[in-house]
Amino acid sequence: MATRVVVAMDGFKGTLDAATAGGAVADGWRRAEPDADVVVRPMADGGEGTLEAFARAVEGAQRMPLRVTGPAGVPIDAAWLLLPPTEGLPGGTGVVELASTSGIELLGDALRGRDASTLGFGQAVRAAIDHGVSRLILGIGSSASTDGGIGLLTALGARFTDAYDVSVAPGAAGLDELAKTDLTLLRPVPEGGALVLTDVTNPLTGRRGAAAVFGPQKGLDADGIARADAGLARLAGLLGADSGAAGAGAAGGAGYGLLAWGAELVPGAAEVAELTGLADAIAGADVVITGEGSYDGQSAAGKTPAFVLGLGREAGARVAVVAGRIADDADTSGIEALSLTALAGSAESAMAEPARWLRDAGERLAHTIRGKS
Repeated sequence: MATRVVVAMDGFKGTLDAATAGGAVADGWRRAEPDADVVVRPMADGGEGTLEAFARAVEGAQRMPLRVTGPAGVPIDAAWLLLPPTEGLPGGTGVVELASTSGIELLGDALRGRDASTLGFGQAVRAAIDHGVSRLILGIGSSASTDGGIGLLTALGARFTDAYDVSVAPGAAGLDELAKTDLTLLRPVPEGGALVLTDVTNPLTGRRGAAAVFGPQKGLDADGIARADAGLARLAGLLGADSGAAGAGAAGGAGYGLLAWGAELVPGAAEVAELTGLADAIAGADVVITGEGSYDGQSAAGKTPAFVLGLGREAGARVAVVAGRIADDADTSGIEALSLTALAGSAESAMAEPARWLRDAGERLAHTIRGKS
C-alpha cells in the first residue's frame, strides 16, 4: 500500500523558500517510493515565505504587484496577495508580508539599525485596503527596523512629529525626537479585522523588549539599543496601547504599532495552518515531515516545526524533521531527525547545494521510516 506523506516545511533562511524546500524533500521520498502519495504544503509563521504559503494553498489567490519604499528608503518591487471572497468577506482577504516589503533580507549585509523603516510594509497594507479587502492577514517576521511601527502607521495616514510639528525621521532615529502623534487621518482596520502573524511573544520595551533582544541583529549598538528602547517607551506613552502585551515587541515594535491600530496578534504557525487547511491535509497521513534552517531548543516555542509535529502526532502519523543543522539542545525524542550539515559533511557544503541534500534527506527518511514499519 502506498505511503501517504505530508511535507510541511518552513523556509531555509537565505537559501530556499518553504515551497522549494518541501518540493526537494518530496522528490527525495519519491525516489525511494515512486508510487507514494506525497503532498507538499509550504508553511510559515509570519516571516519570509508567508505570502507563498497562502499563494500555494488557496485556490484563486492573486498576486497584486506594487512598488514600495524599501527599508533602506529606496523603491523596490513587491506584491501583496488577494484571496478570493468568502462568506462574510465579500471583498476577499489581503495577505501582506513584512519580509518582502520592509525585511532585513532586503538590506543584504548593509544593516541600517537607526534608519530602517516599516514604511514600505504600510504602503502595501494601504494598497490592500484601498483595493477594498474585507480582512487583512499580516505576516511581520524578518523585520529590518526598530521603529515601533511608526513607518507603517505613517503610510496608513498617521503623523508622528517633533516638538515643532515637523515629521520625525524614519526608523528608530525618529523615535528620539518624537513628541506628538496625530491619528485623525489614519485608515481604519477593515470590517473583517486584521490578523497579525508572529512567532514572537516579547513585550515592546525593557530587558525582553524589541530593542534589547532583537536590536543587535538589526545593527544597533549598545547606545542605539538604549536610545531605541527609550524611544519605544515614548511612543507607547503617546499611543496608549498595552506595551506589555505578548508580541508587542515583534518586528522591532511593529507588533505594537499594529495593536495600537486595532489589529489582533496571533501565533503565526497555528494561524497559517488553520487558514491553509493543513490539519485536513495531515488527517490520514502515514508520515509528516517538517523542518527549517536551524532546529534548536527554541524551535519548540511556537516555531513552525513544533506546531507541525504536534499536528502529525495528533493524527497518529510518524513524524520527522529535516533541518540545515540540529543543535545539541534540540528535543528530538520520538522524531526521525536529519541534519543537512551531517549529510553533506559540513555546513558549507549543505548551504552550497541545499536542494540536493534535502532530496537525499527525503530519500533516506523514506528508507528509514518504511524499514521500521
